[in-house]
Amino acid sequence: MNYIRTGLLLAGLTALFGVVGMMIGGQQGMIIALLFAGAMNVFAYWNSDAMLLRMRSAQQVDDRTAPELVSIVRELSQNAGLPMPKVYVVENPQPNAFATGRNPENAAVAATTGLLKLLDRNEIAGVMAHELAHVKNRDTLTMTITATIAGAISALANFAMFAGIFGGHRSDNNNPLGGLGMILVAILAPLGAMLVQMAISRTREYEADKIGAEICRHPMWLASALNKLDKGVHTIPNQDAERNPATAHMYIANPLSGKGMDSLFATHPDMGNRIARLREMSGQMSGQMSGQMSGQMSEPTHDGAQGRAQSNASQSDRAQAERSGPWQAKPRASQQEPRRRRKRPWG
Repeated sequence: MNYIRTGLLLAGLTALFGVVGMMIGGQQGMIIALLFAGAMNVFAYWNSDAMLLRMRSAQQVDDRTAPELVSIVRELSQNAGLPMPKVYVVENPQPNAFATGRNPENAAVAATTGLLKLLDRNEIAGVMAHELAHVKNRDTLTMTITATIAGAISALANFAMFAGIFGGHRSDNNNPLGGLGMILVAILAPLGAMLVQMAISRTREYEADKIGAEICRHPMWLASALNKLDKGVHTIPNQDAERNPATAHMYIANPLSGKGMDSLFATHPDMGNRIARLREMSGQMSGQMSGQMSGQMSEPTHDGAQGRAQSNASQSDRAQAERSGPWQAKPRASQQEPRRRRKRPWG
């Protein structure tokens, strides 16, 4: 259902772009507007990821510079059945993260230094799983196209405002509404584009939370991370995002200093609603596991002692998996060598 809704919203946004062009220059204006939108989308398809990373001064990291973070992303990518994306770190005190790229083969995930300092390993895994869910769903491409069309509509609206004020008295133009109509278009079109863009963003965030929880296999890891991020983004401003709010919808948490309400004007769903859905999902997964364990216990065994030993071993394995997570097959280095200084996820 979310995919259908996203498709309808994108179609509506494209139609709005064409209508704005028609109102400015008639049928010829509509054709020019659609051709312009197509050219912008082609450019965004090939260059949007590099542009966003440059805007945020992101630095690519690897196994040498950020071994733990890269290891988390690698193992989660394997869980999701995705190619290994490029991993970046953004020097910014606000805890946040985003994903970009036109497809899974050319994807990148990025985390701020503020996030890496604030969250523990499990919570970082939850956040990275959320970003990989965006990559898997190709949301990065969807949101790039959305932002491009919305920006083009705003540019056309500015032109309409200028034409309405200085050229509205001319009778030989192709505008069917006149100068006053173009001024109304200049006011209402960007508002409509913004509402559609925000609706698409909210829809994709809920879906990424769900699939991200499935990738890391622990919904409460992401829920705990979102709770900390919600407090962090309201406490620490993101000056880069404030200067260029057009990319705010790319982040896991709204980086702007707004209220974050789950309303028409919110780029992200309400954080409380997101956490509540993840808690509900965690309860459902726990119930399914309990049912499976009950079924296994009800089966008769020929050797009671052997059955108890296998049960104890199974519980021990599950406890170890809970501590280490699905990406780690052996104890952490800090457990093997207690005297070594613990490294942070970025190196």
